Amino acid sequence: MQSTRAVTISAPAASVWPWLVQLGAGRGGMYSYDLLENAAGLGIHSADRILPEHQRLDVGDVIPLGPDVGIPVRQIVTGSVLALGGTVDPLTGSAIPPGAPAAGPRLQIGWTFVLEPVGERTTRLLSRTRYDYAPLPVGLILRPLLEPVQFVMERRMLLGIKSRAEGGTP
Repeated sequence: MQSTRAVTISAPAASVWPWLVQLGAGRGGMYSYDLLENAAGLGIHSADRILPEHQRLDVGDVIPLGPDVGIPVRQIVTGSVLALGGTVDPLTGSAIPPGAPAAGPRLQIGWTFVLEPVGERTTRLLSRTRYDYAPLPVGLILRPLLEPVQFVMERRMLLGIKSRAEGGTP
């Protein structure tokens, strides 16, 4: 499964970047539907301000998506690219270390945020996701469940970042 979604933000990339850097549970949140995320036990509370204590992020750090679930940072180009990715057990949500033997179902995730300046005061925020399920029957079961939820939550997240970066009310 692959998707690319985008939103145009009336703010420079430098004003959008801090919202991306603080993504995650126990950090700045996911800027989506906190009520739904917390109903799933993820413990996410989206910030309505930049949190200085969460403005440092390095390759190898893990963006927490909930208790015991996270996605590692694969690449950072400060101010323009935040790339996340890893392999998880779709049944437990726990990370599978790189190079671990493929014993059981797995879900490879790639999630990249790109900030493209459109002008001095406008930025295009792109979110690209890729999921690869193995074995195939796992994907046939999970995809119809995951894809609609991912669309709704990611769209709300992009609009949440847009609102915050533009100085509006989340």
